[in-house]
Amino acid sequence: MASDPQKDGVRRSLVARLRERTADPRPHFVVYGSDALVFTLADELADSGRLRITVITPPDLRPAVPDLSLLRARGVKVITAARIDERTFRDAGLAGAAALALVMPDDVANLHAALCARAVEGDLRLVIRMFTTGLASGVRRLFADCAVLSDAAMAAPAFVAAALGEVAPTHFRYAARTLHVAKRADVPETAALLTLAMSNGVVLPAEPEPDDRRPTDLVLAEATGRPAAQAVTALRLARAGRRRRPWLSIGRALRAGLTRKLGVAVLVALALTAVSGALLTHFIGAEGPWQSIYITLLTMVGSSDVEPQNTPAAQAAQLVLTIAGVALIPLITAAVVDGVVKTRLALDRGETLKVHTGHIVLVGLGTVGTRVLRQLVDLGLDVVAVDRDPNARGVKVAESLGVPVIEGDAARERTLRSASIDHCQALVVVSTDDAVNLQAALHARAAREDIRVVLRLFDDDFARRVQTAFNINISRSVSRLCAPAFAAAMIEREMLATIPVERHALLVAAVRVQPGSPLDGAALGGADRVESVRVIGMTAAGSEWVDWLPDSRRVVAAGDEIVVVARRAGLRALRERVTSRSDLDAVAGQ
Repeated sequence: MASDPQKDGVRRSLVARLRERTADPRPHFVVYGSDALVFTLADELADSGRLRITVITPPDLRPAVPDLSLLRARGVKVITAARIDERTFRDAGLAGAAALALVMPDDVANLHAALCARAVEGDLRLVIRMFTTGLASGVRRLFADCAVLSDAAMAAPAFVAAALGEVAPTHFRYAARTLHVAKRADVPETAALLTLAMSNGVVLPAEPEPDDRRPTDLVLAEATGRPAAQAVTALRLARAGRRRRPWLSIGRALRAGLTRKLGVAVLVALALTAVSGALLTHFIGAEGPWQSIYITLLTMVGSSDVEPQNTPAAQAAQLVLTIAGVALIPLITAAVVDGVVKTRLALDRGETLKVHTGHIVLVGLGTVGTRVLRQLVDLGLDVVAVDRDPNARGVKVAESLGVPVIEGDAARERTLRSASIDHCQALVVVSTDDAVNLQAALHARAAREDIRVVLRLFDDDFARRVQTAFNINISRSVSRLCAPAFAAAMIEREMLATIPVERHALLVAAVRVQPGSPLDGAALGGADRVESVRVIGMTAAGSEWVDWLPDSRRVVAAGDEIVVVARRAGLRALRERVTSRSDLDAVAGQ
């Protein structure tokens, strides 16, 4: 009697899950990718505790991927597969796994792998890397237990924090808004979402009350373009510098409009005019400054009469002055025409003649650069962007935000000079070309020893060595920056960001309400816990719109997503309130 292939597949899956759990009770995590992120994520998971980790890679890995034998030495199982399908996932032991991270640098490849994985293991946590934001929202609706992350979104806060001199990011971006920790006096009252209070030296996400708690001067607020505390001083100095030194703009325009030879010719003609005019008016015996200027100007334009009664010295001065005046007029005309043409060409190339001071120069407007640009502007910082591709994804974003964009190769010193590199407070280089990034950083260091340089490099080991060897302030790999966030999404699941406040850290998380959970059908205020959890936003089931600071009387329904600021203990308690009673009973029975 012929067997049913579908039933046989299910039977094999159940048998595989039973064997996996019997042989090794540790939670099993699977990672699939082909670039440096697959290595750094597996390495991060290996540091997280007693986990069983399997890595699946294609044969053709990206050049920046470290040696995978380093993972094998740490007990990580590495599988090479030319094609990803159900059979590959079964061979990797995906049946019974706790979570699968799909971090290929290709959105379609990750989506295809997710569909194959769900065919093998339906009850599986998926963490998917996505570059296209529009596709990401559709993928979230397609899979029940799924987190869609962007490595650019994960890494951008770290680059911004490094540019501002912060030890760690005090801000994060969620639902098209940048939220940050700031002093209450530096943000409008309407922008503050949450007061950060202190109780026995511990930071609490709750409103201060008149007891042993004392209010701090810190709030979690929405960044609306008004400068944050760390940028206020720099921006004030920048504006003051522009007011006090308008001659810098004039000098920059003259340097852009004049060639060296033309400038020398004009200076020689002006010098001859000044010396000859002074001699002429001295020998004639002009009475007062006005008569001296009057005689000099008339002589320059050739309208002076010959004075035979003058001495030979006066006649020689008059002759030289007449010739210099005739030569000066076409020279000035040529300088004006040449300057106008050069200025027009500079504007057409996207260059700017404005002198910026105290700003941040951002090189690279790709996926990471665009995220960094938005957050810098949200924080109220002046930015000048540089990219050699006029069609880069961040160019239109910069134009919409009013940020000047210079089209040019950042590896050339002239391009950085046009971005006022001598007067900026930081250079952030995040293009996708390591050679260009390193050259730009070295040019900036040569121009100014005190400039803060934040550099992106793909290889993490190379980034650390460059930081030490070339005295670069911060040299980082995007894969190393975002690996902790991907690992947290696989293990912690709900966490969006970690915000350090003084010596403590607050977790920002988004939890989804399950059907039949204690919070299903209850008031939203039931999610708040004194000194532990505070609700700052809510998204209704099937919607993408976030209701910030929602009414605590609002009734919560299954599928709603609640955004909270919490301590770890409070987040664990909230998980129990959004988990279905049947799942809680099952966990208790185990």
